[in-house]
Amino acid sequence: MSGTTETRWRHTGRRLYRDRENGWMFGVCAGVADYMSLPVLAVRIVATLCLLLFFVPTALAYIAAVLLLRERPLIYSGSQREQDFWRRQRHDDRWSMS
Repeated sequence: MSGTTETRWRHTGRRLYRDRENGWMFGVCAGVADYMSLPVLAVRIVATLCLLLFFVPTALAYIAAVLLLRERPLIYSGSQREQDFWRRQRHDDRWSMS
């Protein structure tokens, strides 16, 4: 069962990560917002309300998310032509040190 879930995530690209690039502290709210396709501000408001109303469970859940979730991997957002150039250069033997 785990293999099918992992395969589905790999193909769709949707996986729950911490998004430190768009986050304030550890990127948990930004990662949840990205995963659920919600505005980050809405997730932060809900998290703050939960923190005020249910401090201990929310704080424990946040700390667990910080420890268990991986950071979002970097994704190249340039042109396909440039990406092909650098991919080709990486595998070219002229540039190797040996």
